[in-house]
Amino acid sequence: MLSVFIILILGSTLPGYVYAQESPTPSETAKENKAENQEGRSPQKKGEKGENAQKLTEKEKIPGPELPPKRGGTFYFPIIIKEDFKKLMAKAKDNKPGVMKTQMNLLNAIYDLSDRPASGVTMSGGKPIQEGVRVKLPEGTTWEELAEMSPAEIREQGLFPRGFLPLPHVKHEIGGQVFPKFHIEEILKLEERSLERFDVELDIPDHLLPEFPPPIFLSSRPDLGDVSQGKLLSIKNYYEIMTGLLTPVQMEGLRLLLTPFPQQQFNQTEDRLVEEPSLGVSCLDCHANGHTNAAFHLNPDTRPQAVRFRLDTVSLRGMFNQQIHGSKRSLRSIEDFTEFEQRTAYFDGDQVTAAKKGLHLPDRTSQVSFMAQMQNMFDFPPAPKLDVFGMLDPDEATQEELLGQKIFFGKGRCGECHPAPFYLDNRMHDLKVERFYKPHMVNHKWVTAEGPIKSFTLRGIKDSPPYLHDGRLLTLEDTIEFFNLVLRLKLLPDEKKALVAFLRQL
Repeated sequence: MLSVFIILILGSTLPGYVYAQESPTPSETAKENKAENQEGRSPQKKGEKGENAQKLTEKEKIPGPELPPKRGGTFYFPIIIKEDFKKLMAKAKDNKPGVMKTQMNLLNAIYDLSDRPASGVTMSGGKPIQEGVRVKLPEGTTWEELAEMSPAEIREQGLFPRGFLPLPHVKHEIGGQVFPKFHIEEILKLEERSLERFDVELDIPDHLLPEFPPPIFLSSRPDLGDVSQGKLLSIKNYYEIMTGLLTPVQMEGLRLLLTPFPQQQFNQTEDRLVEEPSLGVSCLDCHANGHTNAAFHLNPDTRPQAVRFRLDTVSLRGMFNQQIHGSKRSLRSIEDFTEFEQRTAYFDGDQVTAAKKGLHLPDRTSQVSFMAQMQNMFDFPPAPKLDVFGMLDPDEATQEELLGQKIFFGKGRCGECHPAPFYLDNRMHDLKVERFYKPHMVNHKWVTAEGPIKSFTLRGIKDSPPYLHDGRLLTLEDTIEFFNLVLRLKLLPDEKKALVAFLRQL
């Protein structure tokens, strides 16, 4: 599920690495732009302001081609590393403060990152839920004014909130898995295995991330509630925590899900982004306790690199009832997903570099099926106000929550993609958010159309911030404002508030 150690088409290079892919020559880029004109799509002219460009500081503007080419070069990754690993690591460490400053300048410009927990509302394990709209509006505008404007008007005037745009990876030109500090520290303590990259760190503050370690709910033992004992599952403790609760098949599947295997950034070769040679990563390093810790990477299915999108780790809770998997790939079984993760996401589908670093291809019968069985045991957290049809019990819910449910299945149109009882439709949807902005560059990310993305379940959604496939929406309030604008719903303030109250009960 992790991305690549790769430099790409934007002209950036990492000293010492020889890349098979080549940046296009100026003449090639010109040809691409000419072709765009012939097809009736005008490229951005020199000096023309892209979407919200007038609001970017000079430090946030990334130099590069005005229009990236439609495609990159070949995407086989480098095998021969020409420079000494210690020199490469030293350069990356020296560059890290600047990389993080650039990303945090962006996040602070587009979000309110303050710690503002909601009163009396927590996640399933007790961590406070952050409240309020955190996306910053363009100066001089209100949400109500934007809701009255057409997508074309918002696009032309550059008024689409920048926090609603696709969020770049903290180091988009490189990509790769980035773990939260609390998970890095716990795995180091439990297994003496480091998940700390020497070139970047996770950018979103801890108070805006899921609780850690997450509770574990088993579909086979709903009577027990949280069985985690307040601990993070690891290869060192899983047997002690779960013995007597799981079958031998499930226990073996859990062992495999907790076993680290080599990955593009975490391995034993000189082509890695961790200081010491590493055994690799495990599935549950991202899906902590079968849930999520908000680790992110770049989606493995899109090229060229600038067009790839940041991918926030989704929860494995409720996998037993999902029929497609993967944000883009639409894999048709959890077995397919489990097998494909090792073949594609761990090394971005490049079997050559994978062979060098230690590719693990789990056997479909004796390993993949066991891992799938265990993933199917992770259940949603209890939702005491929902009935067997996934709807609010009117004797338990407040009037505000009931209003939120009415809006959800009515004016808000949320239920069209997230029907009860599990609040997903197992389909891919394209919101066509690019109607609201002009393509432009942000921190090496080409902000353009993203196409269809899988709709994810909303059961237990309060436990899984940040939201949307790339984590660009920090709170449920942000999420409601995003869909209100993109779907042109024109919800009233009381209706938005009621929707938040309802979502917290799922």
